[in-house]
Amino acid sequence: MLEPGPQLNNLSTTERDFLREVALLAVQNAVKEQDPPNTRDLARMAGVDLTPRLLVKRGAFVTLHLAGKLRGCIGYIEGHLPLVDAVARNGRAAALEDPRFAPVSLAELPQLDLEVSALTPLRTVARPEDIIIGRHGILFEKQGHKAVFLPQVAPEQGWDLETTLGHLALKAGLSPGDWHEGALFQVFEAEVF
Repeated sequence: MLEPGPQLNNLSTTERDFLREVALLAVQNAVKEQDPPNTRDLARMAGVDLTPRLLVKRGAFVTLHLAGKLRGCIGYIEGHLPLVDAVARNGRAAALEDPRFAPVSLAELPQLDLEVSALTPLRTVARPEDIIIGRHGILFEKQGHKAVFLPQVAPEQGWDLETTLGHLALKAGLSPGDWHEGALFQVFEAEVF
């Protein structure tokens, strides 16, 4: 299987549009209690080639917003499935399985905004100062506690690096200052569309 590299990270407009359509259909089918979309059939019907960039195992998230507020976000940080299949699975999960929210209702479907994030592989950074807010997504780990933020989270919230890391520690179930010592930080980038 191909590994993501520079040539596999930049999705074309056609590929991005197709992945958004896959995610949207996955959300709609989930809410309507229908089977998940078959990505191979969708590609064939849409006349879209399943390129190596769509078939590479790559981390991906699907994020749902309703009236500008988070309504669901589920994904994989690491590539366990081909990107097109990860988007389909995570679209369904974002609609039904985010433990922070009730499942999306039929009435909410027309008002949902949907965002897909296709991730680069994780890499460890030597120190927190190496993290670039707005460019890097962050995986925080300490003493068996983990939390992740996509690259767009900190800028959307207006957070600087220290504030972001404090919120990551809180999200992991620790105190805000627990990121200062003994934490492991890994970063990734995302194509967000």
